[in-house]
Amino acid sequence: MNRPVTQQHLSQLAELLAWMDQAPERRALAPEARTPEGLWWELLVGEEQAWVWLEGGRVEGYGALVPFWDGAALEGPIVRGGDGRALLAHLIRKARQRGYSALYAFPEARNQRVRSLLEGMGFSAQHTTYFYTIARADLSCPVPQGFRIERVERCDPEVYRELYSRVEDGWSLRLRWTDEELCQHFLEAGVELFLAYSRKGQAVGLAELELGDKEAEVAYIGVVPEARGRGLGRALLGAVADWAFAQPTVELLRVRAHDHEKAAQTLYRGLGFREESAVMTYAMEF
Repeated sequence: MNRPVTQQHLSQLAELLAWMDQAPERRALAPEARTPEGLWWELLVGEEQAWVWLEGGRVEGYGALVPFWDGAALEGPIVRGGDGRALLAHLIRKARQRGYSALYAFPEARNQRVRSLLEGMGFSAQHTTYFYTIARADLSCPVPQGFRIERVERCDPEVYRELYSRVEDGWSLRLRWTDEELCQHFLEAGVELFLAYSRKGQAVGLAELELGDKEAEVAYIGVVPEARGRGLGRALLGAVADWAFAQPTVELLRVRAHDHEKAAQTLYRGLGFREESAVMTYAMEF
């Protein structure tokens, strides 16, 4: 049976998440916390609306709704006991009741069980995102003649939006942010912005880096169409990698590429990045 998450479920929910972590074929978007205390703050104090599936009084499934783009993102469904259809149907029904226009899900590509559940309930596969990692390495690269790359201290919202919209048609989330939201994002600790400029001073590429204690992630990287094919994207990657690995505690760099970005995938593999996971995006419109 479905029940809203309460404090009495948190220990078993943490154990369910640990079970999911043990094998790629079980993974889906889920809370970051893995302790009852962390889950309490993440699930019950945040924006999530979360439920557990109980079998014999034990937590055997989990799912949550999180506001995302024009709708909601689905955490899970994580299913250990039962077939999961009742839990997924419950989540879809709650999303409709809350007036969301769309529901998105992000299972690991190897998670055939959840993928089959989603497809059986009417979700459509949109694309696959590949995640790659590399341990500390020298990825530096000369900047092509006629260009320069700078780490930007302050984000100019107008320049950023214009560049962001031209780099990749599929990127739309940041275009909805206000000037204040954009500036605040890049003032946060560990968030770095690098811009590539042409000889005329026009911004033609960007890379965003998010630094953690031991890992760093290239959140976005791209070059406008007219500046591609000259090695500028490779130079941007080198610049952010140099900055990341200059931090004494960072031991791992993570990048991502969508399934249509074949050149980026080839570049990452050629530089020694290892594919860590492949996450599929599913969507259901209401």
